[in-house]
Amino acid sequence: MILDRFRVDGKVAVVTGAGKGIGAGSAIALAEAGADVVCAARTKDDIEATAERVRQLGRRALAVPTDVTERDQLEHLVDVTNTEFERIDILVNNAGGWLPREAMRTSERSFEEAFHFNVTSAFLLTRFCAPVLAEGDGGAIVNISSRAGSMVQSGFAAYGTAKAALSFLTRNLASEFAPKVRVNAIEVGSVATSALDYVADNQEIRDEMIAHTPMARLGEVEDIAACVLYLAAPASSWVTGKVFQVDGGIEHPQLTIPTTPL
Repeated sequence: MILDRFRVDGKVAVVTGAGKGIGAGSAIALAEAGADVVCAARTKDDIEATAERVRQLGRRALAVPTDVTERDQLEHLVDVTNTEFERIDILVNNAGGWLPREAMRTSERSFEEAFHFNVTSAFLLTRFCAPVLAEGDGGAIVNISSRAGSMVQSGFAAYGTAKAALSFLTRNLASEFAPKVRVNAIEVGSVATSALDYVADNQEIRDEMIAHTPMARLGEVEDIAACVLYLAAPASSWVTGKVFQVDGGIEHPQLTIPTTPL
C-alpha cells in the first residue's frame, strides 16, 4: 500500500529544538509513524515532556539536553544516540531562529551569532551524523529553513541571510551525500508557535498576517511535521536537494517591519 511508504518503523530519528513547536511536533509525527526519537534542546523539562509523549506512542525515546551552538554538546548528542540505539537514520535540524532587526542596528556579533545558530550548528551536526546515517539502508536529513531566506524582507538581514545559507547548504550537501543520504529542507512560513508570540499575540498584527496569506490562516505545527515525515520516509526516496515551501501560499511578506531610513 502507498501509505506503507510513509512508515519509518524501526528507524531512529534525532530532532533538535524538540522541546516545543515544530521540533516537538516533528518528533511526535515520526514516532506515530514508527520511529524511536532522540529529543534535543536546551531545556530539559521540555524535551522530557516530548520524550514522554513518544513513549506513550509505544516508541523508545531519549531526552538529551543540548545547546546546538556548542560543538562538544553536538558531539555528545551523537555519541549518546549511538550508544543507546546503535544507529541514526533520520536527522531533523530544527533548532534555530532570530528576532528581526533593521540592518543598521544589527551588530557584527549579532549577525555572526545568527549565522552560527541557524547554519553552522546544522552543518556540524550533519557532519557528525552523516557517517552513521550512511551505514544503514539510506539516511535522511531534513533542515528547517524559512521563507525569510528566499523573500526580500526589511529587518531580516541576519536571519534571512542565515536561512538562505541553510537552504543552499541543503542543496550542496545533497549532491555530495547522494545516494546514501538524502538531504532536503523546508522553508517554513508563519507558524502558530511560541516563537511567533511576539507578533501573533497582537490581534491586529495577526489579522494582517492572515490577510496577506492566500490560505487565510497561519500555519500549524502539524502542517510542517507532515512534510518532515514525508521527507524522512521512503515516500520521498527519490527526492534530495530540494527546498520545499510550506507557507500557506505566500509570495510577499505578510508583515512590514518598520526600519529607519538612511
